[in-house]
Amino acid sequence: MADPSSYRPKPGQIPDSPGVYKFRDEHRRVIYVGKAKSLRQRLANYFQPLASLHPRTATMVTTAASVEWTVVSTEVEALQLEYSWIKEFDPRFNVKYRDDKSYPYLAVTLNEEFPRVQVMRGHKKKGVRYFGPYAHAWAIRETVDLMLRVFPVRTCSAGVFRNAASAGRPCLLGYIGKCSAPCVGRVSPDEHRELADEFCDFMAGRTGTYIRRLEKQMMAAAEEMEYEKAARLRDDIEALRRAMEKNAVVLADATDADLIALAEDELEAAVQIFHVRGGRVRGQRGWVTDKVEAVSTADLVEHALQQLYGEESGDAVPKEVLVPAVPEDADAVTQWLSGRRGSQVSLRVPQRGDKKDLMETVARNAQHALVLHKTKRASDLTTRSRALEEIAEALDLDSAPLRIECFDISHLQGEDVVASMVVFEDGLPRKSEYRRFQIKGFEGQDDVRSMHEVISRRFKRYLAEKERTGEWDQEGVAVDAAGDAMDAVNGSAPVPVGSGPGELSVGSGEVPVDDGRPKRFAYPPQLVVVDGGQPQVAAARRALDELGIDDIAVCGLAKRLEEVWLPGDDDPVVLPRSSEGLYLLQRVRDTAHDFAIRYQRSKRNKRIRTSPLDAIPGLGDTRKQALIKHFGSVKRLRQATIEQICEVPGMGRKTAEAVAVALAQAAPAAPAVNTATGEIIEDDGGTTA
Repeated sequence: MADPSSYRPKPGQIPDSPGVYKFRDEHRRVIYVGKAKSLRQRLANYFQPLASLHPRTATMVTTAASVEWTVVSTEVEALQLEYSWIKEFDPRFNVKYRDDKSYPYLAVTLNEEFPRVQVMRGHKKKGVRYFGPYAHAWAIRETVDLMLRVFPVRTCSAGVFRNAASAGRPCLLGYIGKCSAPCVGRVSPDEHRELADEFCDFMAGRTGTYIRRLEKQMMAAAEEMEYEKAARLRDDIEALRRAMEKNAVVLADATDADLIALAEDELEAAVQIFHVRGGRVRGQRGWVTDKVEAVSTADLVEHALQQLYGEESGDAVPKEVLVPAVPEDADAVTQWLSGRRGSQVSLRVPQRGDKKDLMETVARNAQHALVLHKTKRASDLTTRSRALEEIAEALDLDSAPLRIECFDISHLQGEDVVASMVVFEDGLPRKSEYRRFQIKGFEGQDDVRSMHEVISRRFKRYLAEKERTGEWDQEGVAVDAAGDAMDAVNGSAPVPVGSGPGELSVGSGEVPVDDGRPKRFAYPPQLVVVDGGQPQVAAARRALDELGIDDIAVCGLAKRLEEVWLPGDDDPVVLPRSSEGLYLLQRVRDTAHDFAIRYQRSKRNKRIRTSPLDAIPGLGDTRKQALIKHFGSVKRLRQATIEQICEVPGMGRKTAEAVAVALAQAAPAAPAVNTATGEIIEDDGGTTA
């Protein structure tokens, strides 16, 4: 725990101007980002006596080890920079609304030749028109099913579309009139796009035009005594009206607005958003957040607006945003929202009428969401805390292990030996920091040596990061970068160190410049768990001792009896079967095991899929496919003469000779066996008894 006075800025160092500030912990991670009209006044509030601070603010300033700031010109720039840094650094003490699911949207892929109507989740794509979000995917499908009678737009996947086009027959929807079947040319691309545009217009709220047009067509058909056509149009009108009824009118003036309401207590807050388009509720969504800092309702509203509209632009930002409290920097927030939309946005608190009544409905939804969340989470928080406390007590740790790393080795009969590292923080998996390793120090099967290599490589990187950032400087510990090649899960390279202009690190002397992004292997765990018993634990402890690391606990969890082994102990620690601590250790171990197996299988499958042709220089995929197509199999190609190989289109004699030599040197693969019949399956598709 740090003393805030140790990094408190000196009087006069902080400018009295708008800006954004960052608090960092001892490992240089950004733990809090904030903005202020006056940096001097705002930062002074954090360096009061701890007894006068809000408990969560006191926790933050004692966790931090330094503070930096960047001066900006306007409050709008501060708002934009604060949002960018929160997205980039993911600070643990900032308000972050946890979306409990990815909300579905009704999407029309206008960027395709034949636009498709479908349910989409996740990030929005360019050229796709979105409607929603909806609470449930089935609500979208019901609406689409009703509207396909009138707007028979394509809904099939690309694979189904190609298969129907090649077969010359549409799918079932094409036969029952719920698809215009562009796959078989029943409509032209322009006609199908017109249908898609009309579908979008109807979903956007311009419903009256289509209803009136269909009513006129129905009356004309009836006058012409085309009663079957009139009946079909009548059913179409009824289908559209049922689709409209699913979104009842709530605001009579056809308003486009988002209504945001909050429900909060001392620890958490829930936010609910109703998306109203054309006077109808088109979608609903909600988030919950821990109040890890002392924030007011207006602050929570501002954070919600940042998360809701930070990635949006154009019509996705409505003309009107109704909130329970206006943020402190209302003008800056309004200007920012208007910039996102491209036109003026109104941000206000509804005072009377239908909008105030609807806001009360949204607030009731928020209160219900908070109660439901607390009911679900109460036991979860209690359980995780109890599990960490039980682990600390059983392993005689000074404090609960808030960061646990677990390592596992996986191989198949000594081949494709790999390892995994999974990370749990506060009892929850942190998947972005999972890592995987290839064992490169030796050949063959030796789990103990493999574990020693992996632990050594992981913590060499940790020491290298500490040395680079100036946190650690010790002679005699060599870090072999060449022998420390590791595969990150996301495949990204280490992020270069550096921070933007205008940042000052205050209160801790000369601090190396750092950008605050999460580094690979930069943060130490309080506990290392290995999958195995005494030998694996001893290997892990020996690797740490060789690196001079003595402040990280090590234990192993053996699968057979679920015993916990500690370094140097002849007897295991046996936790009760009902122990929450044992359950957490099992979950951590099983997660590492599954992650290692998936990596090992992927490497094995890749190796199995390789062909002797892959190693031939200058032989690309096209000519390899031509060879296999011509001869039917690698076995028959191996039996062919150079002259026969030259007969394949695109094959010259030099390449043919290289193919013949490579296949002659490569040992033929062992024959596959049909386990059901016992027959040997030949390369050319035949079998032998």
